[in-house]
Amino acid sequence: MNPAGLSVLIPVYNWPVEGLVRALLAQLSDWPGPAEILLLDDGSAPAFRQRHRPLAALPGVQYAELPRNVGRAAIRNQLAARAQYPWLLLLDNDSSLPDAQFLARYAAAAAQAPVLVGGTCYAPTPPAEATLRLRWHYGRQREQRPAARRQPQPYAQLTINNLLIQAEVLRRFSLDERLTRYGHEDTKFGWHLRAAGVPVLHLDNPVLHDGLEPAEVFLRKSRDAVRNLAVLYRAEGLGTDTRLLHAALRLRRLGLAGGARRTLQALEPRLRRQVLGAAPNLRALDLLKLLWLLQELT
Repeated sequence: MNPAGLSVLIPVYNWPVEGLVRALLAQLSDWPGPAEILLLDDGSAPAFRQRHRPLAALPGVQYAELPRNVGRAAIRNQLAARAQYPWLLLLDNDSSLPDAQFLARYAAAAAQAPVLVGGTCYAPTPPAEATLRLRWHYGRQREQRPAARRQPQPYAQLTINNLLIQAEVLRRFSLDERLTRYGHEDTKFGWHLRAAGVPVLHLDNPVLHDGLEPAEVFLRKSRDAVRNLAVLYRAEGLGTDTRLLHAALRLRRLGLAGGARRTLQALEPRLRRQVLGAAPNLRALDLLKLLWLLQELT
């Protein structure tokens, strides 16, 4: 075990975090060194700010507020700058811990690599609310992967939620704050780590993703992520190892991009119905993403 201290970094935005904070506090003693929990509110509604301010009175917890929303990348960079310990644990505020051994598993593995990815899991049964099933289904099918499936492509499978990382590494390869829309901050981060040869170890130590967005919100965020992918490709040639960009570029090389775009545009209303229906079709979502990327690359 590495006895260095741990800073748990949680950006807070319009989601109750008391349960996550208290679960972490109950496990801090499992980390073999000093530990702190840093909460930074990213422009939440007043009711959430009022609700969370008492957390600052808990031992080992620091709570602060930003005057306006700065986005997923910038707030994590700010949290990293405020952290006092050499290990950082990045968690999304809508996560919950799977059991009482979460931090102990990270402590046992910390000496093996400077970057460790614990993974994400989802509830085994679909939510009762139909509009949340797209996000649940997507998470179960595309994001909930054991470490054995993630490790063969360690950088492509990296996520900034549930990431244990040495502070010097995150500060050296800070997240791109120009990506103010949702999506692919971790893609670029993983690309930099791969280029620098920084080892990444995947573990079976997932957090449960509780914050399921309604289908229309998730679809909008998915389109934002496609826009970010196009921006990163045009600016830096990044993302060619993603399946989506690989498919779009292959169509373009073959001279088929225009025809594919027109066909998908004609099918778009039908694809949206299949995605937003009671039984969400993830293949239809893939085709919508391909359409959006072909439009961005035109």
